[in-house]
Amino acid sequence: MIKDITVEASLRDARGKNEARRLRRQGRIPAVLYGERKDSIPVSLNAKQISQILHSAAGHNTIFQVALANGAREAAMLVDWQFDPLKGNLLHTDLQRIDLTRSLRVKVPIATQGDARGVKTQGGLLEIVTREVEVECLPANIPDHIVVDVTELELGQAVRVRNLAASDRYRVTSDPEKILAHVILLKHEEEKPAEVVAEGEAAPAEPEVIKKGKQVEEGAEAEAPPKEAKAAKEGKEGKEKGKK
Repeated sequence: MIKDITVEASLRDARGKNEARRLRRQGRIPAVLYGERKDSIPVSLNAKQISQILHSAAGHNTIFQVALANGAREAAMLVDWQFDPLKGNLLHTDLQRIDLTRSLRVKVPIATQGDARGVKTQGGLLEIVTREVEVECLPANIPDHIVVDVTELELGQAVRVRNLAASDRYRVTSDPEKILAHVILLKHEEEKPAEVVAEGEAAPAEPEVIKKGKQVEEGAEAEAPPKEAKAAKEGKEGKEKGKK
């Protein structure tokens, strides 16, 4: 969607991480402007202004004017960007020149409308499967979003790309059979407690403890073999008779 926004772009002579850090300290970010069979131009942009465009209703589909230092103005849109994963600061972006007289393909977000019947009366859950669809249109006709009415969806039913209302401003080019949203049944699985033993199952046997060490050895000595005990007794009696 074309917006009345102008972004001032300054040419970048230096490259590298040090130059990028210097720009960010000044509230600017490195960027590249390319496309439409023209040379790529390294530029720097106002980070806050680009962040506002990305978070607007049209988002990255916003078409705005880039004002160059030589006085030239070119229509462009954001095609790639990078945020700091920790701080959330915008680090870099790429801009593509746009010919306002030619159709282009862009991805547009899906917005659901209504309360699904399968959720209200059948205990189901509305699940959004596809959040963007591709459309082909002139730059001035890019929609902010495409509305999908889910009011009549019952349990087990889905709305697909082919169910979207036709428009004379754009043509949807995504797979017609792709599911956008459906109503599914919530499943509640009961987990079996670990300490409960099912009926018919044998309880696990306790491990047998085998005593080892000194106690076993002492027991072996205390129980002498019968033959050795008898021989010791006879020898003792013989010695007592010899003394008499």
